[in-house]
Amino acid sequence: MLIAHLSDPHLCPPGQLYQSVLDTTPRFAEALAQAASFSPDLLILSGDLTEHGDAESYARALDLLAAFPAPILAIPGNHDDREAFRAGLSGLPNLVPLTPSGPLHAIADGPVRVIGFDVTVPGDHHGIVTPDHAAWLDATLSAAPDRPTLVMMHQPLYPTGIGFVDAFRCFGEDTLAETLVRHPQAIRLVAGHVHRFTLTTFAGRPALTAPAIATSLALRLDPGAKAASFTEPPAMLLHHWDGERLTTHLQPVGAFPGPHDFF
Repeated sequence: MLIAHLSDPHLCPPGQLYQSVLDTTPRFAEALAQAASFSPDLLILSGDLTEHGDAESYARALDLLAAFPAPILAIPGNHDDREAFRAGLSGLPNLVPLTPSGPLHAIADGPVRVIGFDVTVPGDHHGIVTPDHAAWLDATLSAAPDRPTLVMMHQPLYPTGIGFVDAFRCFGEDTLAETLVRHPQAIRLVAGHVHRFTLTTFAGRPALTAPAIATSLALRLDPGAKAASFTEPPAMLLHHWDGERLTTHLQPVGAFPGPHDFF
């Protein structure tokens, strides 16, 4: 099974630039085309589909996603509007169904089960795992105890060392860890939000964030560093299940010289 993972396109209404510096629409279109070229079994989107949560941007997203040749599992980020997201993507024929009210969770079955776990806090930038979130996840994981499972959130549960984004990570990590310890089949946690690739462990399993389609956050690890971003090349993740292990590849988006003979 191959899962293409894109995050943080931050689409804007026509005529607007993301943070006044970047037209994110062609970058998202190019990323989708490149993801489709790998013939994935599933496309997952880990939030911040739009910058402002407006209907025009969701209509733009719908146009870009409509032709994607695989099922799509998407969750919102802190820049999305939960109800506009639900309404705006409802016309996608290949969308994995979202919960009809409340947090926008979603579940895709396959050799690897994927759970979209919406931990966003409407109107704020951080996420939180509440007891209600944990109870839903516990019940969802209990329904398939033998299926290897990937859990996708928007905000990561761990600090990255980049202080200006760590202030807006997902909290309630102890609550989630207590849930996950009962479910060893949850083999990986993935997120977005950080606009960089990061990798660590959480509750004894790999946890990572996907790079952004929009600008990349500056890698400033000094305490108190000023927030900044760079227009680096976008990138995606490809999660490959070979029947025994899940391997994640980072793939830059774009056309590059090659292929060259290697051996």
